[in-house]
Amino acid sequence: MVEITHLQPKEKKGLILVITGHGKGKTTSALGLILRACGHGLQVAMIQFMKGDLYAGEWDGIKMLNCPVELISTGKGFCGIQGNPYPYKEHRANAQDAVRLAREKMSSGQVDLLILDEINNALHLKLVDLDQVLDLIKAKPPLMHLVLTGRDAHPRVIELADTVSEIQEIKHAYRQGIEPQPGIDY
Repeated sequence: MVEITHLQPKEKKGLILVITGHGKGKTTSALGLILRACGHGLQVAMIQFMKGDLYAGEWDGIKMLNCPVELISTGKGFCGIQGNPYPYKEHRANAQDAVRLAREKMSSGQVDLLILDEINNALHLKLVDLDQVLDLIKAKPPLMHLVLTGRDAHPRVIELADTVSEIQEIKHAYRQGIEPQPGIDY
């Protein structure tokens, strides 16, 4: 049996990660970070800026992990697409609530990893303002990791990040007329 070594960095630093692009897997990648953080006993909070009107498997899946993870869905779905019935004003109000909640989580000192899911979309759709997002990034405590997901990450957000991954779509089942599948797409 191989002995497993737990490496520790010489200097701990909270990272800023951006997961963007038009391919499938940005939130899924962030959920993978939750799984990894869970293994290290980190306190995690994920705030979903756009999701909240349709069930997503991660809501119950996170509860099954038995880890210190808080998942908060503040959104009303994807603004302006797929027949979403909520007016822009409601989407913006919910996104503003999510920004306030993110500030609270940051200042609490109780979160090691904060994921702002779909905040890039919220910014692109003007549900949140660039200054608000930049202020969140600048207010990040030095040892807290911050992840910003969603399409169309703003160049200024990318510039401030330590790590940026772009998920590129090569092929998607939806484009072939296959409906979203539970456990894979939501």
